[in-house]
Amino acid sequence: MSDSSTLPPARLRPEAELARDALSTPLLSRAARLARWAGPGTRVDAGGGLVEEQLPAAAEVLGLSGDDAAAYASEAWRVAVDTGLVEITDEEAGTVAAGEDLALLTGGSPQDVLGVWLAALEAVLADASVPDLGGLVDAMAEGEGELDLSSLDWDPEAEAEFLDGVLGNLYVLTAGEDGPQGAPVPLPALAASVLVPSDMGEPTNDVLEQVSDAMMRLDDQFRLLEPSGLVEYQPVDEALMAEAEEEPAAPVDETDVSRYGMVRLTPLGLYGLRARLLEAGFTAPAVGDLADKGADALLDGTAPYPPAAAHAETEQWLARREPLAAARELLAAARGSDAGAPLRRLRCQQALSLVGAEAEPALREVLDDAELGGLARVWLTEHGARDVPAPPETMVFWLTIDTLAAQLAAEGNSEELRALVQGLARQHSGFFDTVWRVEHPATADVLEAMGRLHPDKKIAKEARKAAFKARSQHGT
Repeated sequence: MSDSSTLPPARLRPEAELARDALSTPLLSRAARLARWAGPGTRVDAGGGLVEEQLPAAAEVLGLSGDDAAAYASEAWRVAVDTGLVEITDEEAGTVAAGEDLALLTGGSPQDVLGVWLAALEAVLADASVPDLGGLVDAMAEGEGELDLSSLDWDPEAEAEFLDGVLGNLYVLTAGEDGPQGAPVPLPALAASVLVPSDMGEPTNDVLEQVSDAMMRLDDQFRLLEPSGLVEYQPVDEALMAEAEEEPAAPVDETDVSRYGMVRLTPLGLYGLRARLLEAGFTAPAVGDLADKGADALLDGTAPYPPAAAHAETEQWLARREPLAAARELLAAARGSDAGAPLRRLRCQQALSLVGAEAEPALREVLDDAELGGLARVWLTEHGARDVPAPPETMVFWLTIDTLAAQLAAEGNSEELRALVQGLARQHSGFFDTVWRVEHPATADVLEAMGRLHPDKKIAKEARKAAFKARSQHGT
């Protein structure tokens, strides 16, 4: 999975809403129903599972029928035991009673409910990493020897790690989306994200075969995980399994791709995976984490956020503060000549765009500030303020460098930045003759980037020459 420093901020739903989702999942609702049904006459075996004679009654309580009814009832019972909804009162007699945690589902807080759901999720994730033992068990029943796990070529740790990696990448894709819920991810793409090295151009046949095998494993695992509410899953088309002997044709359109399985992390799933990541020691931010912190923490913390997440975080921060005081705090936090300062100022500018006219005195106070005077004039002009003094030329060029440095830090060599660079060079004749003199720590770096990004070779050369002059002037 991605390094913890790159985890995007999760935009979580309110806990009360997530708790309602958790209670309605087949996984938890079935386990709770069986816990309420259990009584003095309920018998379990040595492993805590329902004895076989009781499975039909348990299936009936759950409204299940068909060949798999007993298996589903047995699984729901095991979840009830694993989560403390049911307690085994006498191991020798195999008797049970309702567990203490059962009351939490009706009388506990949303956090209590989600805690029970997380315990249930762990039980199902542990199951999902176990291979299908059906074939080996059948062989045993036919007298072909003892159960030999080594013949499965199954490494429990590696299997759990693979599933964690897949779920981690699904989390990154979902949390990184600007929308409230990520788009469905094709199963082949998800399998490839874990198995294909990022620096590999065309995957080898061996890697493609690994991806294909992983898809089939994931298909089974996501079918198992869907009742937990972790994911919404559209399984691999059964017809593709039947055609497995033939070489499958490359998908030709989106509908075709969806036949290979599509998975989406639910809002509840996003909450659940974030809780697991935090438990595992990852830094997994959530929108709202910075609402009670200072403006410096807000500007630095939202620096790497995608636009929608930064906007949502800033709105929550501003909602707790009086506008004029918030504006003053933001402007104070935006000062600095360190490498992160330009992006801090860009985030400050974006935050101030959400503050109303009450902030005007704070912006007027910094009109003569070398670092903030330019963005203050932009804000005042955009808000229709009167008597906004024209900026001196040095401030215009300083703000230009600062803005480009911030865009470089935020987006790298993006198309938007390329367009901005072209526009600047076009609008200002003699731009490079003047800009290299700007007393900004990022001047040389920005000019080098302009030389890299501008498609016109003559202008690109001018930018590089200006960068050289700037480095010579500052002795860097």
